[in-house]
Amino acid sequence: MSIVAGFMVPHPPMIVPAVGRGTEAVVEETTRAYREVARRIAEIAPDTIIITSPHSVMYADYFHISPGPGAEGDFGRFGAPEVSFDEAYDYELVDRLTELSVDRDFPAGIEGERDSRLDHGTMVPLYFIRQYYGGGKIIRIGLSGLSLAQHYRLGMMIREACDALGRKAVFVASGDLSHKLKEEGPYGFVPEGPLYDERIMEAAEHAAFGDMLSFDENFCDKAAECGHRSFVIMGGAFDGCSVGAEVLSHQDVTGVGYGITVFTPKGENPNRRFLEEMLRQIEAEREQSDAYVTLARLSMEHYIKTGEELRLYEDVPEKLMSSMPEELRNKRAGAFVSIHKEGQLRGCIGTIGPTTDCLAEEIVQNAVSASTRDHRFSPITEDELPWLTIHVDVLGEPEYIDTKDELDVKSYGVIVTSGYKRGLLLPDLEGIDDVETQVSIAMRKGGISPAEDYRLQRFEVIRHT
Repeated sequence: MSIVAGFMVPHPPMIVPAVGRGTEAVVEETTRAYREVARRIAEIAPDTIIITSPHSVMYADYFHISPGPGAEGDFGRFGAPEVSFDEAYDYELVDRLTELSVDRDFPAGIEGERDSRLDHGTMVPLYFIRQYYGGGKIIRIGLSGLSLAQHYRLGMMIREACDALGRKAVFVASGDLSHKLKEEGPYGFVPEGPLYDERIMEAAEHAAFGDMLSFDENFCDKAAECGHRSFVIMGGAFDGCSVGAEVLSHQDVTGVGYGITVFTPKGENPNRRFLEEMLRQIEAEREQSDAYVTLARLSMEHYIKTGEELRLYEDVPEKLMSSMPEELRNKRAGAFVSIHKEGQLRGCIGTIGPTTDCLAEEIVQNAVSASTRDHRFSPITEDELPWLTIHVDVLGEPEYIDTKDELDVKSYGVIVTSGYKRGLLLPDLEGIDDVETQVSIAMRKGGISPAEDYRLQRFEVIRHT
C-alpha cells in the first residue's frame, strides 16, 4: 500500500514556542507526542506528506487542493514571523488526484484558491516534522461542507492516486477536537464537548473509521470540533485495510481537545469497507419501510427514471396497494416528504393541508416535489437513489395558540402567519432544541420579521421512517 502511515494531530499555534512564549508548557504531553510523530515520519522517509487542514481554503460543496509548485507561510499573524516555511508541492500527485475527480465527476480540484499561503493547520504539523525530516514534498487539501461520506470518498481517491504513481506517502490529518470542554476555556462549555472527545478518541483507539463516518453532524457542530472531517478523509485512505492504532496523547487542559494517534495499515481486509457497509444498512432499512415511505420512494424513483408522475392505481404494484392502510386510501391530510443523503438533507417539500383526493396521492405528489423541485437543491439524479433515505410526516389539524409556552419542539410543529406570509417548521428536527429557535426559523422561512404581528399555530405529526 502506498500510504504507509496516518497521523491524527492537532494544530494549536501556542504549541510552537515562539508563539506560546512559555504557555506551551501546559501542553507538554501533546508536544512529546508530536515529536514522536515527527520521528516516525523521519524513519519512514516518505516521498509525499499528505496534509488535510480545516484552515486551508474551504467551500461548502467543493474540496480545494492547493495548486502550483509550492507555497510559503509563517506564524506572523501569531506574533512569530521568524518561524517560516517554504514547501514544495507534489504537483504530479495533485494532477493525478484532479484527473480522478474529473473522471468521477467528484467535487474536488485546484480551482478557487483565495489565499496561497500556508495555513496554521498545515504549518503546526510541519513545524515538528521539519525538525526531524527535511525530505518529501507535500500536498495540502481543505475540507468542505459536504457529507462525511464524501470526505471518506476523497480519502479513497487520494489513496488511489498515490497507488497509481507508486508514491510512498504518509497522511497527516490535522484537526483539533472539541473547542467547548471547559467553562473557563476560550469557547466555553457544552455537554457535547467532552462527549465528542470521548467518542472520537475511542474510535481512534480502535481505528474505527466506520464509527467516525457515522457521527451525527449536528452533534459535531454542537461540540465545536474542527478536525472530524479531516480524520474521516484519512479513514477513507485506509478503506478495506486492517489498521493498527496507537493513541499517543489526549489533552483537554486549555478547554480545547488535542488528540494524537498513529495509524498503521496491516493489509487488505474486505470487512472494513465502510461505505459499502453504509449502503448495506440503507438497503436493510429500506426493507423495513412501511407503506407510507415505500410509496414515497416508489413515486420518487418512478419520476426520476421515467420523467412521469406515478399513477396510483396503474403503476403501484398490487402487493403494495393491497397492504396499504385505509388511511392512505380514504383520508385527506397534509404531508411532508423529507429526503436525506448520507446524513444531510437533500430535499423536503410538503403541504400544510390536503390538496388531493387522498393521503396516498398527497405523498406521491410531494415525493416528486421534494426530489426535483426543492429550490435549495439541484434535482436528484438516478445514481443518487441507492444512497437516499426518506421519511414521511402526516400532519394533524393545526390549532391556534396564544403563546409560545404552548409549544414543544419534540411534540409539535409550528406555523407562523403574518398577513399572507406563512412559515412552517416540523417538530423533532435534529439541531432544533428549543422553542425560540423553532419559531425563529419558521419566521425566516415565511419571510416574517420579529417586528411584525403574527399568529402561532401548532400541529402534531405522525412520522413514518
